[in-house]
Amino acid sequence: MKRFEGGQKNPEIAAALRISVRSVERWRRAWRELGETGVLSKGSPGRARLSEAQMARLARELERGPLAHGWADQRWTLARIKSLIGRLFHVSYTVEGTWRLLKRHGWSWQQPARRAIERDDAAVEVWKKETWPRARGPRRSAVPGSSSWTRLGNR
Repeated sequence: MKRFEGGQKNPEIAAALRISVRSVERWRRAWRELGETGVLSKGSPGRARLSEAQMARLARELERGPLAHGWADQRWTLARIKSLIGRLFHVSYTVEGTWRLLKRHGWSWQQPARRAIERDDAAVEVWKKETWPRARGPRRSAVPGSSSWTRLGNR
């Protein structure tokens, strides 16, 4: 403001503050129209936050389960919760931001305490011993070689 009142030109102010001339023009316009309050900082935009009422609604919606919201199974993932928050409150979070939001409100990740009833441990063992080695393929022989891609043996 002192620079504006002192009659300094926009390019001089921009150079002194190491900012763009366009920013100084915006500030000068706001100063002319609104005075000192026009150029005061409005603070960091920060991240969008949900109110306590919105968090309570989110908790209720999460308790209803993913099936109630159109997903095919009963697993809540961060991506699904992020999507739900966007649909319900028109607020956009990143997946990491969703995790931080939930953690800040006392939520934690969970794993099932027991295995699925349908699981057949004998079939899993057979698969690990017979199918997986075939799918993985044979190991390379332990012979010295070259790291050059131009040699025929390395293609």
